[in-house]
Amino acid sequence: MVLVGLALVLVSAPCLGQDVYPKRSIRMIVPFAPGGTSDVVARVLVPKLSEVLGQPIVVENRAGASGNLGTEAAARAAPDGYTIYLGNIGTIAINPAIFGNLSVNPAKDLMPVTLVADVPNLLIINPSVPANNVAELVAYAKANPGVLNFASTGSGSLSRLEMEQFRKVAGIDVVHIPYKGGAAPALTGMLSGETHAMFVTVSAALGFIEAGRLKALGISSTKRIETLPQVPTMVEAGFPRMISGSWQGVFVPVGTPHAIVQTLHEALIVVLGSTEIRVKLAGAGVPVVTSRTPEDFASFVGAEVLRWSQVSKDAGATVD
Repeated sequence: MVLVGLALVLVSAPCLGQDVYPKRSIRMIVPFAPGGTSDVVARVLVPKLSEVLGQPIVVENRAGASGNLGTEAAARAAPDGYTIYLGNIGTIAINPAIFGNLSVNPAKDLMPVTLVADVPNLLIINPSVPANNVAELVAYAKANPGVLNFASTGSGSLSRLEMEQFRKVAGIDVVHIPYKGGAAPALTGMLSGETHAMFVTVSAALGFIEAGRLKALGISSTKRIETLPQVPTMVEAGFPRMISGSWQGVFVPVGTPHAIVQTLHEALIVVLGSTEIRVKLAGAGVPVVTSRTPEDFASFVGAEVLRWSQVSKDAGATVD
C-alpha cells in the first residue's frame, strides 16, 4: 500500500513543467570500488528504489583520489535528477579539509537529500600482531615504535583520521599506509599481512572477523553492537574521544529542482522504512538512519564539515 501511495504521488507531482519525474533510467554514482560499505549500501538500496521510482537505476563505481573523482563527476552532472550521488563522511566532510586543490566544493556543489545510514567503525588488527585488546596493542606499539603500520581507505578518509586521533591520544608511533579505492583494497592489505591495523566500518570487515582472519579490538560507537557483542567500545577501552560513525547520504547536483529533491527524499524514506531493506542492511552491519527533511540533512552536513575540519587540523593530517 505504501508503494502504491508513493506511486500516485510521483505521477501527480509536477516537475519541470508538465514532465513527470523520473521518465528514464537514473545513475547512482558510488565514489569507491566494489566491496566497501558505500557499494554494499548502494546495491541493497537500488533494487527497491528502482521499484518505488518506476525506473531502472544503475550503480556506477567511480573510484579514485579518496572518492574525489566520484564527487567531481556527481557535482558536474546535469541537475536534472538523473544523477544521484551516494556520498559519505569522507567525501563530503573530510576531503575538503585534507585536499587543498579540489575542483569542486561538496558543501556548495551538491544538494543533500537524506541520510541513509550511520555505520560505526572497528579497530581491527591482523592476527599476526600480538595483541588481544586495545591496551595490549598500545603496549606493543610503544615497545616497538615505528614497527607497526596502519591502513586507511585514503588520505581524506575517516579511517585515516580515526587512527590519527588514536595514535595521538595513545602516544604511539605507527606508519600510515593509504590505499586507493575504498575499503576493499585496504582490507586486502590487512588480510595479506602487508598492514597491521586500521579503523574500518563494521559492514566491510564483519565477514573476515567472523572467519577469524582479522581481529576486532574496539568499536567507535557509544555502545556495543548486536552483531559483535564481544567487542568493547573504544570508550570502554579507555578512549572516550574515539566516538564516530561513517555516515552515508544521498546527494544531487546543486540546482536540481526542489520538486525532484522532494520526490527522491520521499522515495528513499519509503525504501529505508522497508523491513526488508532494514534487515538486509543490519545483516551487513549497517544501521539505517534517515533525515526528516532535506533541510535537516543539510544542517547535519554543515555541522559535520565544521567538526572534521577541526579534527583534521588538530591531527595535522595531510595528503600522503
